[in-house]
Amino acid sequence: MKLDKLISKVFLPDDESWLRHANPWSIWTRFATLPFMVLSIWSRVWIGWYCVIPISILIFWIWINPTLFGKPTNYKSWGAKAVLGERLFMKRNEVPIPQGHQNMIVILNVLQTIGGVILVYGVWKLDIYLTIHGTTFVYLAKMWFLDRMVWLYEDSVT
Repeated sequence: MKLDKLISKVFLPDDESWLRHANPWSIWTRFATLPFMVLSIWSRVWIGWYCVIPISILIFWIWINPTLFGKPTNYKSWGAKAVLGERLFMKRNEVPIPQGHQNMIVILNVLQTIGGVILVYGVWKLDIYLTIHGTTFVYLAKMWFLDRMVWLYEDSVT
C-alpha cells in the first residue's frame, strides 16, 4: 500500500469520513493544526517530555476531526471541492483521473515534502527562521495542492 493511501486510511477510513470532512468546519479547523503542532514540538525546550501531551492531543484531533462535523448541506464550496478532489485522487487506481493532473499533483506533493523537511529541520535545530519558512512553504504548497484538487474535482464531475 502506498504511503498516501495508508495515511488516508488511518485519518479518513471510509467515504463517509471524506464526506463529513468536506464540511468547512472540519476542513479549516484541521488545516489550522500545523502551527499548533510546531509550537507543541518546539515546547520541548520549555516543558521537556511533557510536550508529548499537546502533540498527542493534536494527533488525536487530526484523527477525530472528520467525525465531529456533519456532512455539509452542499458541496459547492472551494474547500468541499478540494476534499472531494483529494478523495478522487486517492481512488485514482480504481477510477482514472482526467489527463494532465497526475504530474502536477506529484510536483506539488514533492514541494510539500521539501517544505516539510525544512520545517522539521528548523524545529529540530530550534531555528525560528527555518521553522517559519518551512511552515510557510508547506502551507503555500498545500494551498496550491488543494486548488489543484478543486480543479481535478471539477474536471471529473463535468
